[in-house]
Amino acid sequence: MRVLHLVGSPTSDFFVGLSLVYARGCLAATADPTRYDVVIALVQPDGRWSFPAELSPAGIAAAEPVEQGAALSHLADLQVDVAVPQLFCLPGMTTYRSLLDLLGIHFVGNPPDVMALTAHKARAKAVVSAAGVAVPEGEVLQPGQPPTLALPVVVKPVDGDNSVGTSLVRSAGELAGALGDAFLHSDEVLVERYVELGREVRCGVLERAGELVCLPLEEYAVSSIRGAADKLQPTDGGVELVAKQASRAWIVDDADPVTGVVWDAALSCHRALGCRDHSLFDFRIDPGGRPWFLEAGLYCSFSPSSVVATMAAAAGLPLADLYAEQLARAVSRG
Repeated sequence: MRVLHLVGSPTSDFFVGLSLVYARGCLAATADPTRYDVVIALVQPDGRWSFPAELSPAGIAAAEPVEQGAALSHLADLQVDVAVPQLFCLPGMTTYRSLLDLLGIHFVGNPPDVMALTAHKARAKAVVSAAGVAVPEGEVLQPGQPPTLALPVVVKPVDGDNSVGTSLVRSAGELAGALGDAFLHSDEVLVERYVELGREVRCGVLERAGELVCLPLEEYAVSSIRGAADKLQPTDGGVELVAKQASRAWIVDDADPVTGVVWDAALSCHRALGCRDHSLFDFRIDPGGRPWFLEAGLYCSFSPSSVVATMAAAAGLPLADLYAEQLARAVSRG
C-alpha cells in the first residue's frame, strides 16, 4: 500500500514544527516496509512543497522545493493508495484536504467540510446543542462589540487552536486585555460562560466494523482552564508536547461514573457533526458531574503521543492495528 503523509503548514513555522513532531512519531511507530510504501509531501509556509525521503533535518534540507502547481502534478503521478493528513493549521485541515479530494486521493479522517465546521467553535457548539448536548452559553463578537454575558467568562478566538489567545476573565478590568489578545488570532471572538471546574476530559470515538466505539477518557490536570502553556511549548527545535506529561494527563478508568455520560455525549457529537473514521471531543465536567461540550479536535496523527492513539492503546488496540484499520477504511471508500 502506497501511503502519502502530507506534512507541514502553509501558514507558519510553528505549525510546521507541530506537524513534524507528530509525523515523525507516526512514521517511526508505523514503519513496516513489507506493508507500506511511504511517500512524504512537505508543505512550506512560503507555499512551496518538497518531497523528502525522510523527515530528519538533513532529509528535509536535501529535498528541493517546488512550486505548488508542479507539486500537485507530481502528487497525481505518484499513484498513492491513501493519504494521512498531518497538517494542523486551519488551511491544512480544510483546503489541503480538499486538494486531496480534488486529486482523487482517499485520506484517513474527517472531510474538509466537517473540519471547517468544527474549527469554528461557535458553529460546532450550535450543531451539538441542537442534538441535545449541553454547551456553555456564549456569544460571538466582532471587533468593537462589547460582551453581554455576566462574569466570569472564557474569551477565545472563535477558530483558534491549542488554547492560543484564550483567557479566563473574572473581573471587568481584565476584559479589554483578554479581548485584545483573542482578536490577535481571529477576526471573531467567542465569549462563553465559565463552567465551574469539576474535571476536564477528552473522549475519542472510532468507527469500527460499522459501529461507533468510544475510547477510554483522558483527563487533564486543570486549576481553572487549560491554556496554551498547558499543551505546547515552543523550543529551538520545534514544539514540545507538554500536555502528554504524566503529571498533566492520565487515562480514566471505564468504571468511573463520569465515563458513561461523556460517552453518550460524544456519540451524539460524532453523529451530529457528521464525523468520519474518528473524532475527539473536549468536555468540562461541572461539580455536579454534568458534561459540557467545549470543542472538537477531529484529527489523529497516529503518533504514539496522539490522544486518540493513546486512548486506543488503553482500550487494548495497538497503534499498528489502529493505523491499519483506519487506512483500510479510507481505501475502501474507493
